[in-house]
Amino acid sequence: MLRKIVTIDAEKCDGCGLCVPSCAEGAITMVNGKAVLAADNLCDGLGACLGDCPRDAIKIEEREADEFDEIAVEKHLSSQGKTAPAHHHAAPAAPAHHHGGGGCPGSRAMSFAPANEDAATPATGSVQSRLGQWPVQLHLVPTTAPYFQGADLLITADCVPFAYAGYHEDFLKGKAVVIGCPKLDDNNFYIQKLTELFTRSDIKSITVLKMEVPCCGGIALAARQALAACGKQIPYNEVTIGIRGEIK
Repeated sequence: MLRKIVTIDAEKCDGCGLCVPSCAEGAITMVNGKAVLAADNLCDGLGACLGDCPRDAIKIEEREADEFDEIAVEKHLSSQGKTAPAHHHAAPAAPAHHHGGGGCPGSRAMSFAPANEDAATPATGSVQSRLGQWPVQLHLVPTTAPYFQGADLLITADCVPFAYAGYHEDFLKGKAVVIGCPKLDDNNFYIQKLTELFTRSDIKSITVLKMEVPCCGGIALAARQALAACGKQIPYNEVTIGIRGEIK
């Protein structure tokens, strides 16, 4: 039958594997370091995996393909010890705004109103979150997400919020944010992803928040190289946090 179905460009695919968990039907698998469609009848053609591909290697095409088969999906997932997803979902109750092609529920792009900035600190002494978007991990954020348009961007080394107690109030409030660890990740990927983000989005300013340890300088280097590569003049600032939590 003629229907819409996922297609994966093997030349663009870098084997990151982010699309695999985003496909609830288990239709995508890794073969020889590349993402491939396991079987046509496992793909519902809705494209939930599109938003998680950092290389834009996944598209929806219309072609002759086996009909989507929920029973085949159940058997396929059962063989992997997983449960088949429901294909009829109720509208979300939370007042969040979802954007883009999606992905698994845990990594869908959304923006939401952060806590009231004028609200008093609760009696318990807990601090109100100033986060206004999801996701935040640099590998997962879509570079065209609406929350980046006209935003002040905070690029955060992922140890910083643990070391600096005032992170939400002093840095995160009013900003879009991406986080990463140059020690554990590929910094070349960071350069490419940030270049794409700066190019595609109307970023007003960039603040890089990093730790004082030498390896953490990689995230600032990636940001500077991406800024140079995008060809835009965007105000840029770096802040270093000490391992005892002080601003250096």
